[in-house]
Amino acid sequence: MEKRTAVVTGASSGIGAATARRLASEGYRVVLTARRTERITALAEELTAAGHEATAQVLDVTDRDAVRAFATDLGVCHVLVNNAGGALGADPVAEGDPEDWRRMYEVNVIGVLHMTQALLPALRASGDGTVVVVSSTAGQAVYEGGGGYVAAKHGAHVLAETLRLELCGDPVRVIEIAPGMVRTDEFALNRFGGDRARAADVYRGVAEPLTAEDVADTVGWAVTRPSHVNVDLLIVRPRAQASNTKVHREL
Repeated sequence: MEKRTAVVTGASSGIGAATARRLASEGYRVVLTARRTERITALAEELTAAGHEATAQVLDVTDRDAVRAFATDLGVCHVLVNNAGGALGADPVAEGDPEDWRRMYEVNVIGVLHMTQALLPALRASGDGTVVVVSSTAGQAVYEGGGGYVAAKHGAHVLAETLRLELCGDPVRVIEIAPGMVRTDEFALNRFGGDRARAADVYRGVAEPLTAEDVADTVGWAVTRPSHVNVDLLIVRPRAQASNTKVHREL
């Protein structure tokens, strides 16, 4: 039987890298995409050394022409994990930087659109395709200081919901995984422009935030359900987080 192929965007670190490892362990040939060559190349080598099939492809999901070329070269695709994304800043709406908002929308929404449009023909042709959108609980509820990121993740959520309606009857599932508080090496650090103190404060007193592996485990579980089973939306949070604004902290 043909080995199933999974494309993971934003695979250079965090949830993307963990998801690539998880899907590789499930027997998928994984195609790692991200902008950082060294990171995805090292991960592909790690997976190959462990006996898996993995290739790395440098790709910026906001570059439509590059995405189209990637899809043409790829050919076969069974699973697309739209993971590339991120947050910039935590300013109130009145003071938010429009350029930060624009960049967040480009990667979190337009990037998902580019990848999905480019790979949808291959996903349909596979006869059993899956589109995964890794969104966020920010796409479900607002919080102060999160306007730009919340707006972008709401956009990703609505894109997934609409796509599911439009593909009803096609052999393609649309799964949305919405993580809450996840502690990774880079998410909060990037959000706060490298300010390690502010980044650490996000998780202050939280005994066990989610890890990238927790989210990857959730993605892997959803993708490997029987073909007739669609996990429309799965929200996953640490036990200490009841909502975007209510977190138990042991101070």
